[in-house]
Amino acid sequence: MGAWQALPDDLPPEVRHFVEQLRQLKDRTGLSLVALGARTAYSKSSWQRYLNATQPPPRQAVVALCRVAGVGKDEAERFGVRWELAVQAWPKPATVPAKPDGTGGAAGREEHESDDCEAYEDDPTLPWWDAPPKRPEPPSRRLLVVAGVLVAALMLLMVVGMLALG
Repeated sequence: MGAWQALPDDLPPEVRHFVEQLRQLKDRTGLSLVALGARTAYSKSSWQRYLNATQPPPRQAVVALCRVAGVGKDEAERFGVRWELAVQAWPKPATVPAKPDGTGGAAGREEHESDDCEAYEDDPTLPWWDAPPKRPEPPSRRLLVVAGVLVAALMLLMVVGMLALG
């Protein structure tokens, strides 16, 4: 692990332990970050962020690394537990203060992030084929109004047509 840059001193112990274990697992593969990216669908720069503790990896990235490293089921489960502990303890990124006009910053973000762990799982580097299915949203009121107007227009057209043709 001598080629790795030093981890920040202020990292929580759970995060430090997880990242060190992740680095050892990556070293065990013998792959470069570019090769690892090609085998896992996560880019070289994503792996650099994960392995230098600047960003928590999504669960699927850890699963992919375990698969590439040939990790057994029991060890992969232990990595899953380490991931959960690390994500809960991971230092949250500094938030940008809201602009004077009320836009931007953390205010809008807090409304959408109900669970800290879930926010990390919604990582944009998650491959689309491993992404959890999206919950169906109820139809919007506007869509129902447009549908109603179209039905009314068709009914009117049908009445006009019946009267014209007689």
